[in-house]
Amino acid sequence: MTEPKPRVSFEFFPPKTDVGVKRLRETIQALSVLQPSFVSVTFGAGGSTREGSYHIASEIVRTTQLDVTPHVSCIGWSVGELRDMLICYREAGIRSVVALRGDPPENEPNARRAFAHANELVAFIRELGGFRISVACYPEFHPEAATPEDDLNNFVRKVRAGADEAITQYFYSNDSYYRFVERVRRMGVTSPIVPGLMPMTDYEQVARFSKFCGADIPRFIRLQMEQYVGDKAAQQELGIELASRQAEDLLRNGAPGLHMYTLNRAEPTLRVFENLGLARVPLAEARSSASLS
Repeated sequence: MTEPKPRVSFEFFPPKTDVGVKRLRETIQALSVLQPSFVSVTFGAGGSTREGSYHIASEIVRTTQLDVTPHVSCIGWSVGELRDMLICYREAGIRSVVALRGDPPENEPNARRAFAHANELVAFIRELGGFRISVACYPEFHPEAATPEDDLNNFVRKVRAGADEAITQYFYSNDSYYRFVERVRRMGVTSPIVPGLMPMTDYEQVARFSKFCGADIPRFIRLQMEQYVGDKAAQQELGIELASRQAEDLLRNGAPGLHMYTLNRAEPTLRVFENLGLARVPLAEARSSASLS
């Protein structure tokens, strides 16, 4: 009997320039051949990309056969505005969202919030109805959590409020994912926990992201990457190789799927799936159908 294909999803962010919009459209076209379960669209700090997120999500619904899962944040909304946006998404044919607490803009620490915590947002969306709800989790623990136990308890509250599944922050040590899953299973969580992966094709960029979100870059990866400082091509090759090995290990050990943080680029994800043997069609078709950069 043929093994079922793992459930995969891809994450995009709203671009700020016409060039970025063009590249995102090409990326979506290229990655659609991998037949993801859904694609998600992020939501900037404090709602900074609110309109862009809505327009990108709506365009994907109109122009592709892909299921779209926009991010929805507590911050930057009133409760009424949040309800109106969710109704707009529902009327556009969108049936799933990622519910997040969100981050206030750096210059607006007291930005308005529809809710203080993500579990309250999950409960609100569940009561409104019509959406499958994903939430975030942190195998290496949220950087603002007072203790690991507090972070685990916060996650369990989101699940009990009505979340259908969780998507992890990206990580580079699979052991942290396995430990996290084991601990929350003991706490009664049975919903899928999908690992999020970000191929480290630009080490300096990922290192900056990781300082902010708390994702640890293991020493053996840092040492390998640092020997290629100034050689972007070599960093990309190493990053794709490491991501492929990481994904293979996760799937072999029971992960329910993969969520790829694409940074609006198709080629690294295409290469990882090529290495895993998960492409459903020859990837030459994806590369020829879009100008990948």
